[in-house]
Amino acid sequence: MLIVDSQVHTWAASTPERPWSGGGEPHRAAPFTNEALLKEMNAAGVDRAVLVPPGWEGSRNDLALAAAREHPDRFAVMGRIAPQVLSKSKGALIGWRKQPGMLGLRLAMNVAKAPEILGSGKLDWLWAEAEAEGVALMMLMCMEHVHLVDAIAAKHPQLKIIMDHFALDGHKRDAEAFAHFDQLLAIARRPNVAAKASALPCYTNDVYPFRALHPYIRRAYDAFGPKRLFWGTDLSRSPIPYRQQVTMFTEEIPWLNAQDKEWIMGRGVCEWLGWA
Repeated sequence: MLIVDSQVHTWAASTPERPWSGGGEPHRAAPFTNEALLKEMNAAGVDRAVLVPPGWEGSRNDLALAAAREHPDRFAVMGRIAPQVLSKSKGALIGWRKQPGMLGLRLAMNVAKAPEILGSGKLDWLWAEAEAEGVALMMLMCMEHVHLVDAIAAKHPQLKIIMDHFALDGHKRDAEAFAHFDQLLAIARRPNVAAKASALPCYTNDVYPFRALHPYIRRAYDAFGPKRLFWGTDLSRSPIPYRQQVTMFTEEIPWLNAQDKEWIMGRGVCEWLGWA
């Protein structure tokens, strides 16, 4: 079974030669490098990882793309785009997928002004261009704004969208975090929308094997199906060892059959993003 992590951040230290420009605090005090990730993947039995450059570094994709060039069978990238480009630059996504290792685009819209951003029409060029160029999107959203993505998905049926971390709020846990989960499940009716079952141990006070999460995973499975449900860890903020992130799905959820696991643990995200 191919095991593919649908989201991991790696980064380098902020230096005068390569300063961070994105703001915010990193998940770890020390940089989590591509080399360190590869070592952890080998130990945990993870075959591939989708690298998502972190926000605190700014809008650069250089380290992730370098990893994909060096290890094309292990790493690929969902890149970032500069805010000034995002707001006004038609044509920015033309040829985006021609960058070696680049699979798509990651947009962080988990902000209060998301309705203003997504409802203004200023990004209409982006949705159309991404759809035309085959650039899949990963979207980090607040649960209350998922309906805005639903409208985009309906208007652009060939645009592939992945909802990150089940659209959960990182400041909430358990019942509070999943209180409005139906808003995410509703978007599953769009065949061009998938969901990342990623970083889930961060949204519960339960301990491994996180049986408190199983009912929510089951509801997502029933809504999206195994081919549109992608396992992932957001490893740099994981509260448990990497191997347990794997086995909580491969060994601890009894109602997942072998074929389900094949899709959820790696085949699904690779086919969705076009990673051969």
